[in-house]
Amino acid sequence: MRSTACSAWVNRATDKEFLFLTGDLGYSALEPLRERLGDRFINAGVAEQNMVSVGAGLAIEGMNVWIYSIAPFCYARPFEQIRNDICQHRLPVKLVGNGGGYGYGAQGASHHALEDYGALLTLPGMRAFVPAFSVDVEEIVDRMHQIDHPGYLRLGRCEQPPGQEVEAFSPWRRLVRGGGISVIVVGPLAGSFWQHMLSMTESTRPDLWVLGELPVTDISNMPPALLSNIVANGLCVVEEHGLQGSVGQQLAALLMGGGFTPRQFLHCYAQGYPSGTYGSQSFHRRESGLEPGQVMEALGIAP
Repeated sequence: MRSTACSAWVNRATDKEFLFLTGDLGYSALEPLRERLGDRFINAGVAEQNMVSVGAGLAIEGMNVWIYSIAPFCYARPFEQIRNDICQHRLPVKLVGNGGGYGYGAQGASHHALEDYGALLTLPGMRAFVPAFSVDVEEIVDRMHQIDHPGYLRLGRCEQPPGQEVEAFSPWRRLVRGGGISVIVVGPLAGSFWQHMLSMTESTRPDLWVLGELPVTDISNMPPALLSNIVANGLCVVEEHGLQGSVGQQLAALLMGGGFTPRQFLHCYAQGYPSGTYGSQSFHRRESGLEPGQVMEALGIAP
């Protein structure tokens, strides 16, 4: 998704107030943007706290600031500066974290982001965008470019099934129509569930939705078809994020507060490191029970 995001930023390079900061990352992806922006592309070095504070200062001066790093270095290392310098002032600084969840695989916990949107959404004015597919990225960049408050873009690896067309980005999209439980997946993980469900009959397979914008704060913004099926057939939320601050928690509280009781509820989330070892993104997903087959088994749905 990085290259797609880079193209979207290049298209906005004519905006003289657009300024991009990177924490010495983005090689083999952001070079076209560096060439177009010139001195408005700043390599701040391995100094993420300073980079965020500088970005906040530039935003106060009227610049349209985007800050890039791999996800944990984007939100965890400079969290104090994001909280105090950006969010307490409601500055429209956009944070971009590449490799959300277990995206950096065997590089281990220091390079994983299992708490990113949960932690950031506790801050004033913050909104998070989690594209599921590469084709979502340009529309999301457009939306973030226009908002007047802080934003976080969580990039990952596109897992769109071959030959399948994706509807234009919106916060809620149905990927597969089914007669069973509603399954809501956050971000790129949705692609593997889409692929898995293509071989299942419509009457027995889950009703698959992907969520791409957070937080979910108003039940009236949920699609009526999704809400009615949740009540009738239940809800399963799947996300490559830890339990605390998760979408599963948000949706459970929202539904209960609105008087909606799902027939069944299952929340599948990142479990950390059950075996105490590191491996690929797929390895960590399997350890957390996030693979489609594992979720179907937990739901009692035959393969």
